[in-house]
Amino acid sequence: MVTGAGSGIGRSVALAFAGAGWSLALAGRRADALEETASLAGGADVLCVPTDITSPEAVTALFTAARERFRRVDLLFNNAGTFGPGGVHLEDLPHEAWRHVVDVNLTGSFLCAQAAFRVMKGQDPQGGRIINNGSISAHAPRPHSVAYTATKHAVTGLTKSLSLDGRPYRIACGQIDIGNAATEMTARMETGVLQADGRTAPEPVMDVDDVARTVLHMAELPLEANVQFATVMSTTMPYIGRG
Repeated sequence: MVTGAGSGIGRSVALAFAGAGWSLALAGRRADALEETASLAGGADVLCVPTDITSPEAVTALFTAARERFRRVDLLFNNAGTFGPGGVHLEDLPHEAWRHVVDVNLTGSFLCAQAAFRVMKGQDPQGGRIINNGSISAHAPRPHSVAYTATKHAVTGLTKSLSLDGRPYRIACGQIDIGNAATEMTARMETGVLQADGRTAPEPVMDVDDVARTVLHMAELPLEANVQFATVMSTTMPYIGRG
């Protein structure tokens, strides 16, 4: 199962899994975007379920549909997320914008993980794997990104708790922290983004398919092995050291 599968990292990961022979349950807000991803999946067995991951009822319906179609869920890639309004100073961030980012990035990830636990504990053979999409922002923030950064730090705590709580049930959980993958969301990187020292400067990006290959590697490990945290980033982006 891939959330946020209608574009960007989610679509790229879904297509990598399709190419490796996986059956796919694709979740996202827009049915047309999910169907477009499915059309690119080269004949893979694909189920598209338009889903608001902030709704417990919608998430329950998503996992019910996946079980009815495939009889089990072996992997959840908890990918759906939002950055929120860009360039807004902390003191000007509307409460509604803060809540929206928290609801999607944190609560949505929790609800999907919770539903995955319920399925994975009860299926035979028992177990499965959850991979959370964190971010470089789980380690270091960008200017004016308080909601996004706070939620991505929280996702790291979610990953650790899921890993611990999943041990008795053969449920493995890891996290991939991604920096500057080339998607619609990061298109502005190449033209210039605000840096910590106040400059606006372009940043390098990497091919999103490199992220997809990493997620596929994490997913195809036996449940006795786990990539707990992986960081995949553009080699020269301003993160390590002083840039």
